[in-house]
Amino acid sequence: MEEPRQRARPGRTPAPAGRTSRPRQAEVARLAGVSQATVSLVLGARKQGATISEETRQKVLDAVRTLGYVPDPAASRLAAARNNLLGVFSFTSTFPTDVQHSYYPFLVGVEQEAAARGYDLVLFTGSSTGGAGAAGPHALNRVRLADGCLFLGRHAPADELRRLVADGFPVVHLGRRDELEGLAWVGADYISAGQEVVAHLAALGHRRIVLVREDDEAPASTDREHGFLKGLEEAGLPGGPAAVFRSADPERDLTAERLRGWLDDGVTAFVAEETDTGDAWRALHGAAHFVGIDAPRDASLALLGSPPPDLADGPFPTGFDVPRPQLGAAAVRMLAALVSGEETREPLVACTFRPGSTAGPPPVRP
Repeated sequence: MEEPRQRARPGRTPAPAGRTSRPRQAEVARLAGVSQATVSLVLGARKQGATISEETRQKVLDAVRTLGYVPDPAASRLAAARNNLLGVFSFTSTFPTDVQHSYYPFLVGVEQEAAARGYDLVLFTGSSTGGAGAAGPHALNRVRLADGCLFLGRHAPADELRRLVADGFPVVHLGRRDELEGLAWVGADYISAGQEVVAHLAALGHRRIVLVREDDEAPASTDREHGFLKGLEEAGLPGGPAAVFRSADPERDLTAERLRGWLDDGVTAFVAEETDTGDAWRALHGAAHFVGIDAPRDASLALLGSPPPDLADGPFPTGFDVPRPQLGAAAVRMLAALVSGEETREPLVACTFRPGSTAGPPPVRP
């Protein structure tokens, strides 16, 4: 008797000849020689962070055809089940709700844009998972309670973010993170803003300028330094390693003796980067005060960002303002689009030059 043929189940795509299971997205990634996050981006027709080259896109599509890969409709239906919750994860022990905290203006923009789009927010901190930086491989799993998550912090755990993106979970990082393929991010144009500050100092007559920054590879710090050095180059001023002072502990290493040495060497303007710690500006400000520098009479000071709250009462430094509420709103727009499966891109947000009162012409020396 002839064996009855197995009927295809509705909603199922037959596996390729010789296979007994549906090809998985991870197999497509291995065959194409790319990450699973890249496969998700190509098949989802979305642009998240880094641009996917046409060559890479074609490799993925060729692998899809070779394997006969078709997205699982059941998984697609599950992904479509949304509850209008957006997560916000801060890599801090407590959520930065103090109005003087540097992250607070970001959250104002996040909350306003989320409310305008009909989303509620779920707030997470590093301590809610035992500390994202020190916990195990599933440290960030709790953010999956939301439809997607926005991350705040200079030093986010790369492996955890890669895993979320590879799983197709909508993620947006507030701040440039293009070293993580497939990770969506929004950021400020620190490069152009840094160039503008240097151009202002050069126009005042300064010919030797030094940047003080923390010793790490945070993209925001890298962009500020890049803008500073480009500004020096465009103004025809000396740059290179001698123009940048990096320290893991600026308040310890930026001594009065070092500052006096720079002044004796002809440096007339000093620029510090803003970070969430404020250490670089606090160190420069403290050393200048100890040496007795009256800015801008004796030397000019500038800040690539805004001063920390404990130093905000003094003369407001020349520099630029970071549009934090606008960045928060842009991050929510991008996250909401990713949750809906839409193609999206947010341009860099321009910073606003701040004349301040700490920069002027260089002193006339005998």
